[in-house]
Amino acid sequence: MSLMITDECINCDVCEPECPNGAISQGDEIYQIDANKCTECVGHFDEPQCQQVCPVDCIPLNPDHVESKEQLMEKYIKLTGVQA
Repeated sequence: MSLMITDECINCDVCEPECPNGAISQGDEIYQIDANKCTECVGHFDEPQCQQVCPVDCIPLNPDHVESKEQLMEKYIKLTGVQA
């Protein structure tokens, strides 16, 4: 699954620079995650970095974008061109 940012977001700006895929950007009111770029940090890190730094724990899995670890790895390879 890709991740999502809920409306509990306080716009603290710490998640955006942590995303290795550039999937996080400022939305109209809160930060948002582009599901096409989010790999839950698969290929980069063992755990999603945005979740690790979020002070309000507002970055859950997105139930609208269910993906397996294999699919996330395929997305990582497509985004980076790096074979794992």
